Amino acid sequence: MSLPPPAQMASTPWDSEFTARLANAFGTAGVTFETYVGQNFVTLPASRIVEAVRYLYSSEQFDFLVDLTAVDRPKDPQRFELIYILYSFARNERIRLKTKISESEAALSLSGIFKGANWLEREVFDMFGIRFEGHPNLKRILLPDEWQGHPLRKDASIIGMDNNWVQAHLGIESGQ
Repeated sequence: MSLPPPAQMASTPWDSEFTARLANAFGTAGVTFETYVGQNFVTLPASRIVEAVRYLYSSEQFDFLVDLTAVDRPKDPQRFELIYILYSFARNERIRLKTKISESEAALSLSGIFKGANWLEREVFDMFGIRFEGHPNLKRILLPDEWQGHPLRKDASIIGMDNNWVQAHLGIESGQ
């Protein structure tokens, strides 16, 4: 017996004075404002991420990059969705920025705005293989340099990668 697929996230439009300021600053071409269970997010083209983050940082007091992660959808032309979570201490508010890129594209680095982006971008690179244009030192951060592949890609076998690395570098069976 198979389970039914999970329900799609039922977001609703997010409309406020704040989103009006954002729309005025970013424009509305390819930009959407939505909310889901109290979590507000802006979806925008990848080419606009740095501009949007600079505006949020300098004009709206979003002064902390909480997290950067990705979702892999191997069947989509724009395979990767990047999710940036920013926080404003002054406002006590979070905002999520979402964008999509294809496997052949590089995302733009935020390391010139947030020093902590350096580590977060390296983690996303290590786990998903997403490159960040303008990153000062994009290299693996969690896995050995010799590791082949990116474990959080849905078309990858983490057990196969582990077995290969352990066999090649330790000369023993993995135990997986």
